[in-house]
Amino acid sequence: MKLTYQHTYEPGRDSAAPPLLLLHGTGGDEHDLLPLGRELSPGSALLSPRGDVLEHGRPRFFRRLAEGVFDYADVERRTQALADFIRAAAGHYGFAADRLLAVGFSNGANIAASLLLRCPDALAAAALLRPMVVLRPDPLPDLAGKRVLIASGDADPIVPAGHPEELAALFRRAGATVRLQTHRAGHGLVPADFAVAREFVDGA
Repeated sequence: MKLTYQHTYEPGRDSAAPPLLLLHGTGGDEHDLLPLGRELSPGSALLSPRGDVLEHGRPRFFRRLAEGVFDYADVERRTQALADFIRAAAGHYGFAADRLLAVGFSNGANIAASLLLRCPDALAAAALLRPMVVLRPDPLPDLAGKRVLIASGDADPIVPAGHPEELAALFRRAGATVRLQTHRAGHGLVPADFAVAREFVDGA
């Protein structure tokens, strides 16, 4: 299976540390979250793909028709493509796919949430930083044994009010163990986000 996404990979140095899948926000690339990954778990293997959709020249992981308006067929297609890439990368690089923990910001958090909802075998856990609700699958998958962190900002101008709580409830209904943390912040990340994400990764 081909490694279809442009990406970077850093081998792990600690077999006890979970491998991390780093998923950038709109306009980012495969290098954006590497410093965060190294800070959260210095011994982890890091897999960081670049979103393969361009919006006005800015990489994303799936199309949107407008701010907060999504092309759902494209979301599902790109989610499956990312799950296939993860499977291929695990075989190529030899990391433990069954322990893979996603760390996603904004659009990257949304594709990580979509992975859990549409391709749950692709991830063991996910730290979702500034996500919103993109998909509301019916029926829901069985996410028993999965761990999810949702870190939101109480003054976020991009994520609609109530979305973090709705997303947390959705994952809980699917059986996941969910931690919802709201910080005094906008859409950008603050030190409290890094602290709670580090604690979450340490609990893997």
